[in-house]
Amino acid sequence: MNFLVIDDDKVFREATCLLIEDEGHYAESAANAEVALSCLREDNFDAVLLDLNLGRESGLTLLSQILKLRPNLPVVMFSAQGSVKTAVQALHLGAVDFLEKPFTREQFHTVLARLQRFTQMDQQIERLKQEVQESQAQTPEPMFDFDTPAMKRVMDVLIRAAKSPASVLILGESGTGKSVAARALHEHSALADKPFVTVSCPSLSKELLESQLFGHVRGAFTGALKDHWGKVKAAAGGTLFLDEIGDLPLEIQPKLLRLLQEREYERVGETVTRKAEVRIVAATNRDLKQRVAEGAFREDLFYRLNVITVEMPPLRARPNDLLKFAEHYMRHFASQCGRSLQGFTDDAASAMLRYSWPGNLRELRNAIERAVILAGKDRIAAADLPSQVRGGDGASLHGDEGPRIGSPLSLDEIEEAHIKGVLAHAPSLIEAAQTLGIDQATLYRKRKKFGMA
Repeated sequence: MNFLVIDDDKVFREATCLLIEDEGHYAESAANAEVALSCLREDNFDAVLLDLNLGRESGLTLLSQILKLRPNLPVVMFSAQGSVKTAVQALHLGAVDFLEKPFTREQFHTVLARLQRFTQMDQQIERLKQEVQESQAQTPEPMFDFDTPAMKRVMDVLIRAAKSPASVLILGESGTGKSVAARALHEHSALADKPFVTVSCPSLSKELLESQLFGHVRGAFTGALKDHWGKVKAAAGGTLFLDEIGDLPLEIQPKLLRLLQEREYERVGETVTRKAEVRIVAATNRDLKQRVAEGAFREDLFYRLNVITVEMPPLRARPNDLLKFAEHYMRHFASQCGRSLQGFTDDAASAMLRYSWPGNLRELRNAIERAVILAGKDRIAAADLPSQVRGGDGASLHGDEGPRIGSPLSLDEIEEAHIKGVLAHAPSLIEAAQTLGIDQATLYRKRKKFGMA
């Protein structure tokens, strides 16, 4: 947990911070109301320890200001001049507990346990809110009703693996549903009510990715104006999903190996070793054995990740599932658009089965969304599908059916088609970026823009 300790007594303030850190938590301190409110505006804290008397300032006045700024933040009041009357007044104003100074380690443990329960309840409420928001969003619900034997085997392994704390490596082409599989693994595990945090390995530069993953301290690098907790801390007690781990910079790999083996890490710019209870799930569309042979991926990290491995089959190898997904997406987007569609015509179904779907589920989703919007009748016809799907060949993005220079298309449409074609034929995201003449972070942003990431 992250604590903010507010006390004008420097000795007691620092002693309290040390006690909190000895218990494996993080603490920042503030000597007055102005500094405290500034900290709360800039950072997220799980709880506040607030002295009743802050010199000329009143802790009760500050309590009201804190709860106005952060209504659900638990605040524990403490004072050397405690009385039943002041304790009742503090609780009436919104404090969750009251401690008399000086308090013992055992008394702090009691309050800490209460705060942890409070925080867990708050996190569960936030997750429920997020689930409601996601159900109302444009993203279709995940579908796990598979007819393809290969997918049934994958899901069987994932559900069995979910019961253990072992690391899981999910392989497969881009767009095959690796992140959905990772979330399903998390939701079938004992950690289902804990955080599920995603890190996209190719989305940032090496320096920023290291900071995002492990966090940093103020002054660690140019622009590090304050302490920052990384994704490892955010995922504490839950699952950390490392997407596209095959593109993880070589310089960061030893730190990840240490996290996996020792459950330890250090923030950028500090020497304090911290414990991390987090399950690692990784995914990639790269051939990690080949990356090891090329010297781009550590062999020891590969074997440490490769405890349980599954490979998501491409959509072209799942014809029965393909039509199920198409109908699932059609119902979702038809509901969003307020349309009543009865399904697909035979020629549309045949066109979808002939097409190789190099972008897999992601491309199918976009194609069906377009078809739902353009369909002129109560069934989606082949004419409603994108031209490359009607052509029946993934390579048609560059063929006669694909966009041509000078055709009445926007630059975005041409760029999207070109990026899809390059991704379909490039063996890796790094080589796709090199072919396109852009860096990996730019490619990631463009993939996200066009619904490919």
